Amino acid sequence: MRLYLLALNPTDSVTQGFLPAAARLGLDVTVLTDHAEPHRNAYAALVPAPEVVECDVRDFREVIGLISRREAPDAVFSNSDHLQTQTALAAEYFGLPAKDWKAALRAKNKGELRRHLTAAGLDAVRSFELDPGQDPSALREFDVPFPAVVKPREGVASEDVSLVGDRAELELRCAEIQRRRPGAALVVEEFLDGQLCTLETLGDGKRRHVLGGLRTRLSAPPHFIEEMLEFVPDHPRPVVEQILAQLDAVGVGLGACHTEFVVQPDGRARIIEVNYRAIGDQCDLMLAEILDIPLFEHILAAHLGRELPEGLTEHCAATTKRARNEAVCADRAGTLTAAPGPHHEERDGVRLSYQPVRPLGERHELHHTNRDYLGVIWAVGTDQQAVDAAVARFVAANRWEITP
Repeated sequence: MRLYLLALNPTDSVTQGFLPAAARLGLDVTVLTDHAEPHRNAYAALVPAPEVVECDVRDFREVIGLISRREAPDAVFSNSDHLQTQTALAAEYFGLPAKDWKAALRAKNKGELRRHLTAAGLDAVRSFELDPGQDPSALREFDVPFPAVVKPREGVASEDVSLVGDRAELELRCAEIQRRRPGAALVVEEFLDGQLCTLETLGDGKRRHVLGGLRTRLSAPPHFIEEMLEFVPDHPRPVVEQILAQLDAVGVGLGACHTEFVVQPDGRARIIEVNYRAIGDQCDLMLAEILDIPLFEHILAAHLGRELPEGLTEHCAATTKRARNEAVCADRAGTLTAAPGPHHEERDGVRLSYQPVRPLGERHELHHTNRDYLGVIWAVGTDQQAVDAAVARFVAANRWEITP
């Protein structure tokens, strides 16, 4: 059976999750990407190593044309934020299980997501758009509520997301982002205060299962770096029902979905964004360990048209395991001159894993986003205090040095 996997970067989710899972399922994999060489290098040690073919994966027409000239697909899949609509259209073209491409587009386009949820009568977040190249002064005609959040309309990983306190700061931030991203449209929306949480779901096209969620600790304003996530097996039922109703309205069904939301004092669960793919930054690997399920095989199986096990939601909610995912972040620009390598251990009932994100000797500016990650630690055990202590112990025992 042939799986076409669309990717932009050789992420940990692909190298440690989906490709090994595809091998266990007996799938022959062809990776389609716009930069083939980094992928070939990243997958060289895998057995079997996937075929890597260069393709303009951002253009669904090129993807369809290339696949149609090769072995017929049994599944077309991607876990990239940027490629869900293209993947959905390609899978639908070949008559394969596919996400609704309209739902994928709504999830990716933050302005469209707000309009759609408002039209559905489920939540009305005040939101405004600035077209590529449009002067930020155009926002003066709108009654923007402050504080407000400005971000790229199709952005990811907290990149260029900023809290602004007044109109002057808003226009300044918009101009700064436009200089860095001249072709990007921006969204300005009301700030949704509250504890940031996530809901992780997985559907097979007939039934959607809740896998659990996380509570997220963010960096201090005005930035939104995800510094730490703590596993929550079962959010309150009224909260989950509100989020699932909004996902129904968006059209989310088949496959994995990672939804970020806050719960406000009046009990409203309000979506920050919908990421129509599995959670990343090692959290997907952590979830597979917490839930004791073949998570990546389940995701691929759904895209092969197979039904997921009954009772998956109940199994996940019943887990006694607890977990913590913590990022080590750069606090300055410069070259990483000291840092630990990959590390895995089991001690005192806790399994801990550390994966570097930035290689030694590489220079970076300070981005105030998840791009500042130097490495990610996750730990799983049955006691939250023991899990937290294991992460703290690892951080204290190692050093990360940046030379300006």
